[in-house]
Amino acid sequence: MATARLDYVAPWWTYWLHNFPHLNLSFQAVENSFRPEEVDYQQSLVFLVCVAAAGLALSVLLLSAYLTCLCCCRREEEVETKKPDSCCISWTAIASGLIICSAVGVGFYGNSETNDGVYQLTYSLHNANQTLDGINDLVTSSLVSMEVGLQQHLDRLDEIFAKRQDYVQALRFMGQMADNIIRQLSAVPDLGRANVDLSYMAFQTAYVEYYRWLTYLLLLILDLIICLMACLAVAKQSRWLFITIMVFGVISLVLSWASLGADTATAVAMSDFCVSPDKFVVNRTRNFLTAEVSHYYLYCSPSLPNPFQQSLTIFQRSLTTMQIQIQGLLQSTLSPFPTAQRDLLGIQRLLNSTEFNLHQLTVLLDCRGLHKDYFDALMGVCYDSVEGLLYLSLFSLLSICAFCALLCTVPRAWTVIASRERDYDDIDEEDPFNPQSRRVTFNPSRASHVHSFCSYSSQGSQVSLQPPPQVASNLPTTEYMNQSMLFGGNPQYENVPLIGRGSPPPMYSPSMRATYRSTSDAQVRQFGMGPEQA
Repeated sequence: MATARLDYVAPWWTYWLHNFPHLNLSFQAVENSFRPEEVDYQQSLVFLVCVAAAGLALSVLLLSAYLTCLCCCRREEEVETKKPDSCCISWTAIASGLIICSAVGVGFYGNSETNDGVYQLTYSLHNANQTLDGINDLVTSSLVSMEVGLQQHLDRLDEIFAKRQDYVQALRFMGQMADNIIRQLSAVPDLGRANVDLSYMAFQTAYVEYYRWLTYLLLLILDLIICLMACLAVAKQSRWLFITIMVFGVISLVLSWASLGADTATAVAMSDFCVSPDKFVVNRTRNFLTAEVSHYYLYCSPSLPNPFQQSLTIFQRSLTTMQIQIQGLLQSTLSPFPTAQRDLLGIQRLLNSTEFNLHQLTVLLDCRGLHKDYFDALMGVCYDSVEGLLYLSLFSLLSICAFCALLCTVPRAWTVIASRERDYDDIDEEDPFNPQSRRVTFNPSRASHVHSFCSYSSQGSQVSLQPPPQVASNLPTTEYMNQSMLFGGNPQYENVPLIGRGSPPPMYSPSMRATYRSTSDAQVRQFGMGPEQA
């Protein structure tokens, strides 16, 4: 493990994930250091995905066994036991919906955190790539100026000053200083030369992150839709909604297990990197960077010397010496050799631009710029991204639990709905409190096959009744008249004899019973009927 630094400390969750068992597909322990190019380490990450796949298979197996037992062992239940089952199903659906809503909230936060971390990583990679490209451009520009531009001017001046050996010696000395500068520039390592181009890696990372973010966003929206459909299905008790929930619930269950496996494997790999990032960077750059240069940029400590300081110092001294030589030649050769003025001024401009490149190169080679980009990338990956992946894993676990409970509840809800419909159809059609019976009674096409009954509104007002078919009666007219007088001449009952009705009169009370009995006794005395006949 790399030496701890004051500016970067790996968070505790990276150590927790780093200690996850690393096993290859042969169930053999593998070193948990970040080595993405080795097959054993790749298999250890695939093993975590396989664990999630095994969890998916186990959950599907248990759900299938539960549904099979529910279908095979289903028995008829009494009416009293249906209400608790319905209440339990409703509460289970509500609890599943609340868990799904909580999981979706956690998922939105984790998805945003992961996206922020990856954005910070790509931004740092772009900045570091610009710095490295700037260093390479400055080195290349200075080398071209010394090797091509300066040499052309020196060759022409050598022809002009051929008769003056002192001037020729000055030109030779300037050529030696130029060679010295070229050697120092060649000693600067090509910091941008890596196995993977930083700009290309940032582009690929941003491309993958966009589709990852979009996939999770669609998954979160799907879970919200399923939650709303579950609430609507419980309220409406609609069969097609329950079927839709079953289908999409199974799809979401599969996607949740898949996301759990992918998130876990990615979080473990990133934690292996975050625990010792310096070790990985040094191993990847050892082919073209010395350990001294790598440590200088990774740690950027004031106690560490700048490995380019000596080269930059020699570069500056050689350039200053050349500028002094050109200034002396300009003062002493313009009168005897006026044609040399153009080349001498060209060399002076070239040296001035090279000095400007030197100042910029000194700033870019300083460790603070690249180290800040490296630190920002570590913070984005190890803090935001890994934390976001942990929240996404929690979202997947909550979704799995909620969907398993929801899938177990849907068949029970289907059974309750089917039992209610069956009991509703089994109600006696002649029951006046059966809604189907009322529909049948007032159906004109079936009016001749059912018995009519009296009904009153909630305010107590009488509802008009159609008189039943005329039925032959052996009662005398006097009985009819007495019955008419009994009801106070109400036209509603004027043509409806009491005996021909299908139900006792409304508002039947003991006083009416006494009146009815006295009327019956009067009829007995009038017609001379005996007690048995009455």
